[in-house]
Amino acid sequence: MGPAEPAAPAQPSAALRRVVRGYLDHLTVERGLSANTLSSYRRDLERYLTTLAAAGIEDLAAVGPAEVTEHVARLREGDEAHPPLAAASAARAASAVRGLHRFAAREGVVGRDASRDVRPPVPPRRLPRALAVTEVLRLLETAAGPGDPAGPLGLRDRALLEFLYGTGSRISEAVGAAVDDLDLTDGVALLRGKGGRNRLVPIGGYATEALRAYLARGRPDLVGAGRGGPAVFLNARGGRLSRQSAWSILRRAAERAGLPVDGAAAVSPHTLRHSYATHLLDGGADVRVVQELLGHASVTTTQVYTLVTVDRLREVYATSHPRALS
Repeated sequence: MGPAEPAAPAQPSAALRRVVRGYLDHLTVERGLSANTLSSYRRDLERYLTTLAAAGIEDLAAVGPAEVTEHVARLREGDEAHPPLAAASAARAASAVRGLHRFAAREGVVGRDASRDVRPPVPPRRLPRALAVTEVLRLLETAAGPGDPAGPLGLRDRALLEFLYGTGSRISEAVGAAVDDLDLTDGVALLRGKGGRNRLVPIGGYATEALRAYLARGRPDLVGAGRGGPAVFLNARGGRLSRQSAWSILRRAAERAGLPVDGAAAVSPHTLRHSYATHLLDGGADVRVVQELLGHASVTTTQVYTLVTVDRLREVYATSHPRALS
């Protein structure tokens, strides 16, 4: 008689699948989550249901805080069937599980939210990558490329990078800007931010001059028969410059400036935004002012930049104070 076949893993009950299906429908219809996010949540919840089924749990009402806590811990530790998840992925999976329990309690499927007191894993804080002022200057000096810096594309590229660094704008705000959003006399720009949060920000002298040169001698040559409409930054065919094209402009300038374009330290449009905030705080700007300039809804988002400047202060102290080193 041969060895016994291993028992098939327990399958999630119809009741568990029903509440998960209702939750995913809620996320689709009420929350409007993207297809990619929904796919990740579906995968995370399938793993959770498998864990519950293996423990003999067939109804979400039978789940307590201990079961939720154990599952969240296993996300980072891994098990026989799953490798450990990175902190960010574990946090997302835990969020899916906690959301499921909140939904079930709100809909009356269960009497209490078993995940309410379960703390999710905290992803490691990533400090923004900021360029040194000298690196930014080198980048801006190479913005127009080796071709004709006074040609329409050279003027546009210089104006775009000066605008990104001079205003701290997101790439979407820069390519979405209209000519009427610029007031070059007063040196301010209207940026149309996330969630309809628009803000007026100073442009800065260098960016103002670069925009003046581009609008006077570059943009008219690009308009042609294009469909860019009122957009400030146009492509070679006269259409609105895309985010991808703006990224390519920055990447080429970074390569010419000898700055990294690959890996974790790669220069991106957001790098200029990080550098803008960091340089303001290094120069003594109040964090609340920087919050307004960046268009952050909460000052908590802006405070990550203060960690960067504390590191900078520590470096200055270590190299400047006579008693800094023992």
